[in-house]
Amino acid sequence: MSDVSRRTVLGSSLALAACGQTAQSQPVPANLPPLKTIAPFRVGSSVQALHLDDPALAALLRRQVNQLTPEWQMKMEYIVQPDGSFRFDAPDRIAAFAAANGMALLGHVLVWYAQAPDAFERLDENRVSFEQAYRNYILAVAGRYRGKVVGWDVVNEAVAEDGDGWRTSLWSRRLGDFEHIALAFRTAREADPGATLLLNDYNLEYMPRKRATFLKLAERLLASGAPLTGIGTQMHVAADIRPGEITTMMKDLASLGLPIHLSELDVSLTRSDNKLLGRAELERRQARTYGEAAEAFMALPQRQRFAFTLWGLRDGDSWLKKENASDAPAPFDDAGRPKAAAAALVETFRRS
Repeated sequence: MSDVSRRTVLGSSLALAACGQTAQSQPVPANLPPLKTIAPFRVGSSVQALHLDDPALAALLRRQVNQLTPEWQMKMEYIVQPDGSFRFDAPDRIAAFAAANGMALLGHVLVWYAQAPDAFERLDENRVSFEQAYRNYILAVAGRYRGKVVGWDVVNEAVAEDGDGWRTSLWSRRLGDFEHIALAFRTAREADPGATLLLNDYNLEYMPRKRATFLKLAERLLASGAPLTGIGTQMHVAADIRPGEITTMMKDLASLGLPIHLSELDVSLTRSDNKLLGRAELERRQARTYGEAAEAFMALPQRQRFAFTLWGLRDGDSWLKKENASDAPAPFDDAGRPKAAAAALVETFRRS
């Protein structure tokens, strides 16, 4: 379908608010098909182990998606205990739920600048070197889920927020700015030869300079022989993001030829910079933004569509809702009913 045709379809399907009505007040078909049944790639959602205790949410996950990402319970903050031991009960439960329901599982995340457990900070290097402890962690975690995950976010948010180089962290200080990243990818490949290994970051749609630095890091990893086999763009965006920014970003990321994971999509109403926009207009723009994200992803070559992951299906389960109770960033409302955002995804997946 041409760009003109895509815009025509999207424009006609997302004319959802006018005359002061909210986007959600417009009719949303009650019989929308499940997202996973119409998308020609995996559609995912983040999840916590406690979510699986909610029968309604568990049923919604089974109906709508075919890939899960543990929201935080595969991160160091959960796994590494104060004494240096590892805890796997919650990620094991999520992995078992995915397997029992025929869903893919995305490992998230092995190394993140923002987390430096005390056990690493106070490491006794007379017993084990820092590099060996770093490798041991990656081997233990990625090895535990070998063959159970389709991929890993190996290194998360490595690029400085302003795009001026890479972030400083415990890992970079002890192992080197670039080497700790390359070492993580080499070790993850050793632990799981079959998984797609991804570099994941955020604000790539908003900040061209950060995006350029992200791409240069990916190119350097590839040139070094590090087994980078995919890239992820989180896409925590606001409803007032300028039309076209997501599309431009996706085209830039596609230039590497690697599979792309749209990895953590949500569209906040309350984080919008334009405080003059009313709720109705924000909801209209939210639906449009979900539609553009789907459209930009659909425009990728098939081999580059790794997966399309929503950072929560229902508003009430979103981290953004916890941050601001008036936010409603997800495609489904608190009760799991589809919103205009869900209709936009369905329409784009179905007709693009």
